[in-house]
Amino acid sequence: MKRLIVFLAMIISMGVSAQTETASLHMQLKSKFVDGSPFFMSLVALALVLGLAFCIERLVYLTLSEINAKKLLNDIDARIVNKDIEGAKTLCRNTRGPVASICYQGLLHINESMDDIERSVMSYGSVQTAKLEKGCSWIKLFIAMAPSLGFLGTVIGMVMAFENIQEAGDIGPTIVAAGMKVALITTIFGIVVALILQLFYSYITSKIEHLTSQMEESAVTLLDSIMKFKRTES
Repeated sequence: MKRLIVFLAMIISMGVSAQTETASLHMQLKSKFVDGSPFFMSLVALALVLGLAFCIERLVYLTLSEINAKKLLNDIDARIVNKDIEGAKTLCRNTRGPVASICYQGLLHINESMDDIERSVMSYGSVQTAKLEKGCSWIKLFIAMAPSLGFLGTVIGMVMAFENIQEAGDIGPTIVAAGMKVALITTIFGIVVALILQLFYSYITSKIEHLTSQMEESAVTLLDSIMKFKRTES
């Protein structure tokens, strides 16, 4: 019983310690935010919030766009072999994602020549790729803006330091410290924000590349299935 009480006391003390450290970190961040000039720090924070909003939106969209493409193509091929073209179209309509949309586009033109089908599929594939990349330019903008705002704060901090020196007529550590503090803090926060957004952007880019590759492979497989169907029909 005593051991249990001691164990519970240790857990409670660890929890209190963790809460204290979290509160301390929060207060330190708040203090640094104020020290770094609230105006420029607010701009950097705004770049982070907006950039993360676009990142989250892209991640949700790309995640919902991912499907088991191999299974879908096998099901479509089975329906094409059985000459159930309408069933294959219905399957594509009921499946989310760009792969299903491209397959549906190819099936819509199945009665046309192979060149026309291929052109239609490739053109629609470009449209789907553009949809996947939608919003990425904004993420790149905020990645570029965050350190730029930080460097702008650095320049302003240096100007403040020189103004303080001019007013005091002397170069002393205390006089220069305020301006230099603003300069360094805004730069650090700007770089950190850019790094965070860059990590998200790299992950998003890798998912887009994976989906694009999946679309290309699916288009080739679909065209092969349609070609076989046309040979059996002729």
